[in-house]
Amino acid sequence: MERPVDEFRSSTRRWLLGSFAGWGTLLACLAGVGFVIIGVRWLKNRSTSYEITDQRLIIKRGILFKTTDEIELYRIKDVRLGYSLLNQMTDIGTIILTSSDRTTAGGEFTLRDIPMARDRREGLRKLVDRARQRRGVRELDVEDAYALD
Repeated sequence: MERPVDEFRSSTRRWLLGSFAGWGTLLACLAGVGFVIIGVRWLKNRSTSYEITDQRLIIKRGILFKTTDEIELYRIKDVRLGYSLLNQMTDIGTIILTSSDRTTAGGEFTLRDIPMARDRREGLRKLVDRARQRRGVRELDVEDAYALD
């Protein structure tokens, strides 16, 4: 039986205080245009939520028209974390997932401005390992035969 582990959203407040783009937006508020940027960012963050279970990462988007994407944890190949000095001070970061799931379309899936990103990344990595063990999934890296020439 699948059990929920964590649920979260990107943080607009921490983005404002913990990124150079956020500080630039606060300065733009003096000209009035920053309020529009903050409003759009807040609406985007409010309309997207992430749920982690012991089997999947579930991404819910939308207000009027909703979509739900899922990434099976056993399909996640890499979990990276990126953050600047300002991000560290406000405890946010960017989590970048690489997986074989169709949601990532052979590329990366990025979760931006995530509160407690370091802890969430580590928790996600442990859940990925457990999901792979449960399913007996092993990673196999195959080198391109032409790359050896």
